[in-house]
Amino acid sequence: MTTRTPQAIEKVKPCTTMQDVRREVNTLDDVLVPLLVERVGYMTQAAGIKQGAEQVRDEARIEAIVARVRERATAEGGDADVIEAIYRSLMEACIAYEHREFARLREPALAGSAA
Repeated sequence: MTTRTPQAIEKVKPCTTMQDVRREVNTLDDVLVPLLVERVGYMTQAAGIKQGAEQVRDEARIEAIVARVRERATAEGGDADVIEAIYRSLMEACIAYEHREFARLREPALAGSAA
């Protein structure tokens, strides 16, 4: 069995210590976290646009995103299975958040109609 080096390893800076690895991962996290915050912000907008809570989870959209990110991962030389797992987890967290936002955005309307 031949092990091949993932193409993605060619994109990373050489590290000789765990301190080097952790520094580079932290640098990437500093880029990723603001992007993820922005992505989640769109879930608040989606929660305001959707008419019913049953629209929050869209299986067809989930599978379309998975197919898209798997393709991107492969094109970038990464492991599509790892990227799919990350995105499925991300989407579940975003769906839970969107459900909370959907309810929160409608709370004043519900409270006002009870009076």
